[in-house]
Amino acid sequence: MKNTPAATDWAAYIRQMETVLALELDDARRQELLVQFSRIAQMAQPLMDLPFDSRLEIAGVYRA
Repeated sequence: MKNTPAATDWAAYIRQMETVLALELDDARRQELLVQFSRIAQMAQPLMDLPFDSRLEIAGVYRA
């Protein structure tokens, strides 16, 4: 059985990043970012759907 993640609210993400990065985007630019984030998520989905072997170890954390 596959776990289906909740849909990402890219519009909310863009609004939050505008605030965090102190950006002022117009509606056209916001809409284009929404299109691009949606495309990227759609392209990444097949990779995200690949199952991991339960014996697979996580990568170590290296600190300098």
